[in-house]
Amino acid sequence: MQVTTLSFENMHNHGELFANMLRARHQTFIVQNRWDLPEANGMEFDQYDTPASRWVTVHDNGHVMAGVRLTPTTHRCGIYTYMIRDAQRGLLDTIPADLLDRPAPVASHVWESSRVFVSREVPAKLRFRVQMQLISEMVRSARDMGATELIGIIPENSPRLARRVGLDCIPAGRVLEFDGENSVCVSISMATKMH
Repeated sequence: MQVTTLSFENMHNHGELFANMLRARHQTFIVQNRWDLPEANGMEFDQYDTPASRWVTVHDNGHVMAGVRLTPTTHRCGIYTYMIRDAQRGLLDTIPADLLDRPAPVASHVWESSRVFVSREVPAKLRFRVQMQLISEMVRSARDMGATELIGIIPENSPRLARRVGLDCIPAGRVLEFDGENSVCVSISMATKMH
């Protein structure tokens, strides 16, 4: 099992890994969750997959087991910035504008974590290890880019898992319901722990 942080600068060094990650997102978010998202050639993507983002992938022999996208809160592409802020600004009709209990930050030390997934194909006995690999690399990569805080939307019970692995993860908004699943905006402080 390997963990790689992809960027537009290095993806050429990793063969099909970026495309395979987008295919795994397609399987997770469009096929399994039935979300109405942009897709092409069996890959899921959106307006936030830009050269400013990074994609953390856990993979084995080209097969993507898990992933997460990291986007700087300072980034702007046309009318879009990052998902949580754009939802708060009323630009995304599928996410409520009151998802965050404060104005969405725009700061170089805050990055957004989005499109987090672990493939259903990952056997139960490996899931925790895959999650740990993903979280560790996400934190390392975010810190390498100068982040001391991540914000994101995660399943409502995930803050407990994050705290269990040493992250300071606290709810930062109300519980949101997406297709029968409860989620919540969180703030993850990386100023301490997870060295």
